Amino acid sequence: MSQIKTPTRPVWDPLIRIGHWTLVIAFFTAYLSGDDLFNIHKWAGYVVAAYVLVRIVWGIIGSRHARFTDFVRGPGAVFGYLRGLMTGKVKDYAGHNPAGGAMVVALLFSLLVTTSSGMALYAVEDNAGPLAGFVTEETFAPLATAFGEGEEEHERGGGHEESGAEELLEGVHKAFVYITLALIGLHLAGVVASSLVHKENLARAMVTGRKKAPDDEI
Repeated sequence: MSQIKTPTRPVWDPLIRIGHWTLVIAFFTAYLSGDDLFNIHKWAGYVVAAYVLVRIVWGIIGSRHARFTDFVRGPGAVFGYLRGLMTGKVKDYAGHNPAGGAMVVALLFSLLVTTSSGMALYAVEDNAGPLAGFVTEETFAPLATAFGEGEEEHERGGGHEESGAEELLEGVHKAFVYITLALIGLHLAGVVASSLVHKENLARAMVTGRKKAPDDEI
């Protein structure tokens, strides 16, 4: 007896799918390499930054379900979806559900701050990287002073005296790395919960690009 296949429809375009898994690999490569393998850390960070920028542009001009207008909704819709998730009664969305859409925005913002602060720190410390010549210690000196980071200098490895601006940028960079990790944990929990409630493997959908068609489309 032949098994009836669940009808599916295309949702995620190649840029979204390839970019998603490239981002996963690049972020954790940067996280695990750290300062000990700085060249790997640096280039993995560049990949993350590049995809974040591409994703923001694609969220404006990309395919239907990649656009922010398709999935960015207000707090009411987000919390309404989360409440429905707990009861098992939620609307099926072709693209991102309201909570997933909010997570996309939160992750993009967190990754943007993480990579920007990392490149700014590289520019201030070594006058290198994409922001070299645009960002200097003086750029962040007022902020560093305001946050009390410029009161004393601390010695780093190699005898380098860390300025207040460097401390500030390093603190922001590390903080948003951990914020990103927390968001990833919430994202994974949400994917599992939504997959169970909707009876659909959402991780596989991000590989194939296809999701289950709603009953009214079958």
